[in-house]
Amino acid sequence: MDFLETWGISIAVFVPVIGALVVMLIPKSWGEDLYKQVALAVSLVSGGFGIAMLVNFNFDDTGRLQYLVDKKWIEAISSRYIVGLDGISLPLFLLTLLIVPLCIIYSWNHFPEPHNPKALLALILLLETGMLGSFVAQDLILFFVFFEVVLLPMFFMIAVWGGEKRQYASLKFFLFTLFGSALMILSFLAMFFLADPHTFDMRALPTALQGVALSTQVLIFLGMLIGLGIKVPMFPFHTWLPDAHTQAPTVGSVILAAVLLKLGTYGFVRIAIPILPAAAVKVAPLIGVLAVIGIIYGALGCLAQTDMKRLIAFSSVAHMGFVMLGISTLTQFGINAAIFGMVAHGLITGMLFFIAGSVKERYHTLEISKLGGLLLDAPKMGWLLGLCVMASLGLPGLAGFWGEFPAILSSYSPAHGLNVELYRIFMVISALGTVLAAGYLLWLLQRVAFGPSKSHGDGHEQIHDMHVSEGLAWAPLIALIVALGVYPGIMFKSTDAAVAKSLAACLVDDKGPTCPELADMLHAERGK
Repeated sequence: MDFLETWGISIAVFVPVIGALVVMLIPKSWGEDLYKQVALAVSLVSGGFGIAMLVNFNFDDTGRLQYLVDKKWIEAISSRYIVGLDGISLPLFLLTLLIVPLCIIYSWNHFPEPHNPKALLALILLLETGMLGSFVAQDLILFFVFFEVVLLPMFFMIAVWGGEKRQYASLKFFLFTLFGSALMILSFLAMFFLADPHTFDMRALPTALQGVALSTQVLIFLGMLIGLGIKVPMFPFHTWLPDAHTQAPTVGSVILAAVLLKLGTYGFVRIAIPILPAAAVKVAPLIGVLAVIGIIYGALGCLAQTDMKRLIAFSSVAHMGFVMLGISTLTQFGINAAIFGMVAHGLITGMLFFIAGSVKERYHTLEISKLGGLLLDAPKMGWLLGLCVMASLGLPGLAGFWGEFPAILSSYSPAHGLNVELYRIFMVISALGTVLAAGYLLWLLQRVAFGPSKSHGDGHEQIHDMHVSEGLAWAPLIALIVALGVYPGIMFKSTDAAVAKSLAACLVDDKGPTCPELADMLHAERGK
């Protein structure tokens, strides 16, 4: 247990990058199966440590950072290596540990051209380290480093293994994300120099920034809003997403949808709101407006798509709008719903992209007008597509419902200081978004799954149903979509106390933010 407390979280984060180096050093003459076996073994080792930490996690105290490591790192800029897990980061940490090995299993017999499994697997493992590190970092510079680690691997994944317009899509993704990162690091530096004392420690910053003028806090928050909003992506910063998803290889689309988008929403919950709560109250209505526009715009965009993958990509804009709406309420209920929505979206949309990749492999197209008959050609895939469509549109009993309905409901009673009438308008408009979601998703299901068989004629060979690798990759996602839909309390038990502590630590009153609980907590931890 002492070993797990001291080293578990660091091993889970850094084993994948070591595995990436090992994969790159394996000679080609040893055979590509060895690359796959090493990559899968490394991701499972990291996942094993994650399971061990989950088993030993104290769910009676989810608001406290557990497996906390606080060591010297870059003393010249007062940045420390601080990592830890609490109830907010734990679900996203575990989601990442699940998605990566499933992507490796799926790609076992589905490597895209150019056929270079060594490089692709190394990039996937490098992405894993960046994603895991972002969810456990408690120092702003450490968070920024991990946040940026994911940029280049995803850029190369799209640019090398993507579709016909891969160069345009990868460059657009890179420039948008880099611009957002520049604004985010400026905000981090502003907080560091305005803090008293100077620090990048996320736990100390709410107290250290108490004396900063509200107008200055709002400017810093707006910088983070754009930087993190591009990653979400929020309207109007979303335009890179449909191109990136459409051109990326299947595993790239899955990782992008399931985990990478969550780095932006997680940043709001972990950094922006707890550190600058007074500014959050001022900016929250703007976030709510952009979220609601994203919900409706994304849904209407879906109705206009002719490509299956692009439709799923636009649905991400709409679904992440529900997450941001929950966050904008600044309530315990709303942020709990947002975190659940992050995980539910990761599972469901990741699964939809898996199915889209397999559909393209069999039919050699994703043009919806050229698809059809999936239930006859590959009935198992057809039924799974139907299940995921129902989950994505928010059918009760599946995970998607608990990501959308509570977010809408939380808008009825936003936090003190927010315009109640405005948020109730948000509630009505976002509820209309669920109706549009049912429209475009059922339309997709009808066109792809129903109709005459395409296994003969139209240049198609006999269509095969699920392969073993696909079944192994998809089974855990389907199980979790159903389990979280039937018993959402599994996750709310983890997040509720942590969200409550995060909000209670920095109460907003007429005089601004006050953080007595956080100061006491830091004092106690440093005393240890």
